[in-house]
Amino acid sequence: MDEGGSRIRRRVSLPKRKRPSVGCVFVAPTAAKLERGDEEKKEEEMVAENRRRKTAGVIPVEVQPCLLSDSPDCLVLGSGDTNPDLLRHMPTDRGMGDQHNDSEEDMFGDYDSFTENSFIAQADDLEQKYMQLPEHQKHATDFATENLCSESIKNKLSVTPIGNLTELQTDEHTENQSGCEDVTVEPGADLLYDVPSSQAMYFENLRNSSNDLGDQFMKKRDWKSSSHNTVNEKLPHNCIEQRQQNDESSSKVRTSSDMNRRTSIKDHLKSAMTGNAKAQTPVFSRSKQLKETLLSKEINVAKKTIESSSNDLGPFYSLPSKVRDLYVQLKGIEKLYEWQHTCLTLKSVQERKNLIYSLPTSGGKTLVAEILMLQELLCSRKDVLMILPYVAIVQEKISGLSSFGIELGFFVEEYAGSKGRFPPTKRREKKSLYIATIEKGHSLVNSLIETGRIDSLGLVVVDELHMIGEGSRGAILEMTLAKILYTSKTTQIIGMSATLNSVEDLQKFLQAEYYTSQFRPVELKEYLKINDTIYEIDSKAENGMTFSRFLNYKYSDTLKKMDPDHLVALVTEVIPNYSCLVFCPSKKNCENVAEMICKFLSKEYLKHKEKEKCEVIKNLKNIGSGNLCPVLKRTIPFGVAYHHSGLTSDERKLLEEAYSTGVLCLFTCTSTLAAGVNLPARRVILRAPYVAMEFLKRNQYKQMIGRAGRAGIDTIGESILILQEKDKQQVLELITRPLENCYSHLFQEFTKGIQTLFLSLIGLKIATNLDDIYHFMNGTFFGVQQKILLKEKSLWEITVESLRYLTEKGLLQKDTIYKSEEEVQHNFHITKLGRASFKGTIDLAYCDILYRDLKKGLEGLVLESLLHLIYLTTPYDLVSQCNPDWMIYFRQKVDKDVVNRLYLSFVLYSLLKETNIWTVSEKFNMPRGYVQNLLTGAASFSSCVLHFCEELEEFWVYRALLVELTKKLTYCVKAELIPLMEVTGVLEGRAKQLYSAGYKSLTHLANANPEVLIRTIDHLSRRQAKQIVSSAKMLLHEKAEALQEEVEELLRLPSDFPGAVASSTDEA
Repeated sequence: MDEGGSRIRRRVSLPKRKRPSVGCVFVAPTAAKLERGDEEKKEEEMVAENRRRKTAGVIPVEVQPCLLSDSPDCLVLGSGDTNPDLLRHMPTDRGMGDQHNDSEEDMFGDYDSFTENSFIAQADDLEQKYMQLPEHQKHATDFATENLCSESIKNKLSVTPIGNLTELQTDEHTENQSGCEDVTVEPGADLLYDVPSSQAMYFENLRNSSNDLGDQFMKKRDWKSSSHNTVNEKLPHNCIEQRQQNDESSSKVRTSSDMNRRTSIKDHLKSAMTGNAKAQTPVFSRSKQLKETLLSKEINVAKKTIESSSNDLGPFYSLPSKVRDLYVQLKGIEKLYEWQHTCLTLKSVQERKNLIYSLPTSGGKTLVAEILMLQELLCSRKDVLMILPYVAIVQEKISGLSSFGIELGFFVEEYAGSKGRFPPTKRREKKSLYIATIEKGHSLVNSLIETGRIDSLGLVVVDELHMIGEGSRGAILEMTLAKILYTSKTTQIIGMSATLNSVEDLQKFLQAEYYTSQFRPVELKEYLKINDTIYEIDSKAENGMTFSRFLNYKYSDTLKKMDPDHLVALVTEVIPNYSCLVFCPSKKNCENVAEMICKFLSKEYLKHKEKEKCEVIKNLKNIGSGNLCPVLKRTIPFGVAYHHSGLTSDERKLLEEAYSTGVLCLFTCTSTLAAGVNLPARRVILRAPYVAMEFLKRNQYKQMIGRAGRAGIDTIGESILILQEKDKQQVLELITRPLENCYSHLFQEFTKGIQTLFLSLIGLKIATNLDDIYHFMNGTFFGVQQKILLKEKSLWEITVESLRYLTEKGLLQKDTIYKSEEEVQHNFHITKLGRASFKGTIDLAYCDILYRDLKKGLEGLVLESLLHLIYLTTPYDLVSQCNPDWMIYFRQKVDKDVVNRLYLSFVLYSLLKETNIWTVSEKFNMPRGYVQNLLTGAASFSSCVLHFCEELEEFWVYRALLVELTKKLTYCVKAELIPLMEVTGVLEGRAKQLYSAGYKSLTHLANANPEVLIRTIDHLSRRQAKQIVSSAKMLLHEKAEALQEEVEELLRLPSDFPGAVASSTDEA
């Protein structure tokens, strides 16, 4: 027996013909393989006529998937016990005696195309040899045959484990198996994972046709437990455990073979290969099918893991392993920090409780939020809302996550400025990740509540949660979260911040758990500089600081006058090899400091990345239509630039990219950069402990110094605060005191806060009577802090007063219901003007003025040009910031606000005509940054006015007009560039480059090759090219999906169709 086994193993290892592999018995032919030579075809035609296959029974066979070094796919058959689930994939005979497939030609006949040392020959020899053994040896024969086959394959091949094999009886069920049909392969079957697509279809048909095989002969395999096994694992040796089953199987097969002629293994193999050859090759991509199969399987496993609340988190925190691969590929993140792992495995997170977590800047907070969002989208199958403070951060986040959406099958939608659809498109299959600013996030939540879809929102993530205590934007954020808490019990809220205090109040408001850590990937050292001495901040020291060193930099008398704070000495210790940020109190100071530093830098700095800096200047000129700021023209050659709100969006984006890639090494900037996009540095210098004229707050200080230290690049980060002797005491208090407490601004921001909240509560029918509104208010952040914030009036009194004000203003109507002689209930409902105001998110201080202006505009709307419409959509809140440079109107008695608004409308009108911010800026003597902000504000306000008019019938004429105007204000470019600028991250300058290169539509960009884009478009990095293509694909898929759903909705029978109810009742 051993001798025979070794002989067989030796023969199997030496295939003669150029076949994929000796073991590849079930390889389905691809189109290429089917194109055989003429000689081979003739041989097959000759032998096909010689024989008809007749079989009488089925012996147990073993199907083992394996992966070969020179063959993509194969299945090996061997004698022995069989898993019935696996056997279902094999071709089996459908009848007995004369009914056995007599019409089917034997494609092989007596000729074995594998030659004498083939696997078929070996199997046949082995079978004939051991069929001659005495009856009492047959048990051992079955076992030995299985052992020989499996061992010979095992010695040569890397095989996937397939679990325990069980027996299968041949009975009357075999006779009833149906023929092969074309069926799409079902994702998720492990056995078919490494099988060619045509073969996968063939097996799937046989499995479907064999579903009636008796359960008494089967043991179902646990597919879930094997879903993550790799194809490189060895086949487990199960022979010993199954000896008893082999004995039973052998006796049953013997009984069957006594009655019927036994089918040889050789015939079985040929029958299987015949079926494979006839299987139709599908037209879909096999690689795509296999990827989708694996991804679908892992998502199902992760989904079950979350639902079962077990500790088994799956391949990557309950997510498919593909997510981990994408983080490595797209972001270079190979391993999570320890605190991130701890946070993700918190019991409160596993139980979907609300969570607040706080860590220093650059600690990796966003990654935790992203993983939780992906869990919700892929496993819980619910939509997600992410709220970010600024438009620039929204766009940066969309660019970063679009690739994930494309690969994992969800939509990423932008809600910022004038972008966003209300209510959002309802998806039936793919889910959406909404990335929104604070204001747009509030409008989105309102629309979901109004349409009864708030429960479809599974998770809300709020970045910079501390902003809930900052002015009108904080009030809007508080309203958003309060409505979610009140209307949906299934929506989870995650809040994160680097500068949080009064966490107890926030925890009570959000009903949340709290997690905090002081982890920083890079150590931060804080210093103070007084005169030419530098002190290190040390909390253990008596006065909070210890001496560090003196500045050793030779200053001339001229330099001392120009640079009394020794900025040149501090920055030259770092640049150009490392990056540096200098925070200045004002915008003008940023520009002055940048120029001053460049005056005293040596010419050696000009040589550092000289070519790249020339490219930056060239691109700045291109996006400015030949215009370039004279300050930037002088500073960029030294690797220095300023960064503040006076820059246009295009300029700011270009300079940030240059800084991130190391072309620029020094930014002089205002405090807004600290809360904006992520631009870390080796050293951060605070020019003075002031922001404008106000002394620095602890929160602001922590945010600024948090930019020091770049993870993965620097080993240390440094911050230096420059101060004068007169500010020393205040600064020492600043660095030692705790962070400022976070307080609600719902009451302080009266028209944008509590009144807007009440109007939307009644408009959305969340609370429509006095008692319900008061109950809602007790659950807000303001309600939690009412004892601290309210000194003169109670919360009840404020509620009553606010409702009275809204009623008097004509936004609400009050109904008094007398339930009894003593009990009176006050109900409220919203008026048309009130509904228009809250749907358009119009500041209630201006809603009646807007209505009056629009009403008056109808009397003589001038449509010869856009000027009249532009005037009606010029933001009211920017009027006070405008100082017109014309004398004629001051000699007349004209309303100053009207004059200012008209002046701003002239600016906007010129912008739409010329589409060049530089030209308009010079024409009206305004900073180009202000002109940019005016344009952005006008686009947003125009969108609000549009929604306002949609709720009022008398303003029907404005609806069509404002749609087009809003689009023009949003992009402010020539019409042909608008489709390109719909893609996140593509601004005017980049759109012109793309258009000139032949990319003239969204479809062009979605199908672009990033590598070609890099070569075609100047100053475009590989990361940016990939983000542009991913964003375009996401937008295109989103539009296609919306159209498809619209078609299906149109073709669907309405639920209220006459007779539909009656027919359904009859059917029941």
